[in-house]
Amino acid sequence: MKLITAVIQPHRLEAVKSALKENGVRGMTVTQASGYGRQLGHTEVYRGAQFTVDLVAKIRLEILIADGEEEMVTAAIVAAAYTGNVGDGKVWSMPVGNVTRVRTGEQGPVAL
Repeated sequence: MKLITAVIQPHRLEAVKSALKENGVRGMTVTQASGYGRQLGHTEVYRGAQFTVDLVAKIRLEILIADGEEEMVTAAIVAAAYTGNVGDGKVWSMPVGNVTRVRTGEQGPVAL
């Protein structure tokens, strides 16, 4: 089992959700996040005062998948999140030792 984590631009969330549904992904956790990287933030003017916004709004997705689905899920996220601009995001995966479904106590891949 794997945990796929993606950080994407907020306006790409619906496209990513649709792409994942089309590829059979049944669920995910979505969290509002902020951060910076190469995008670095931007300068804004508010009531005549200039200030720098150095943390940019992002969406963090967490998706538990069975072994063998990593390439498909990653490709779906990348294709749907892509705009070609700095700040499109990142996708990474980590191995998961065990998953337990709280409601039934099922463990392992059947709990996905």
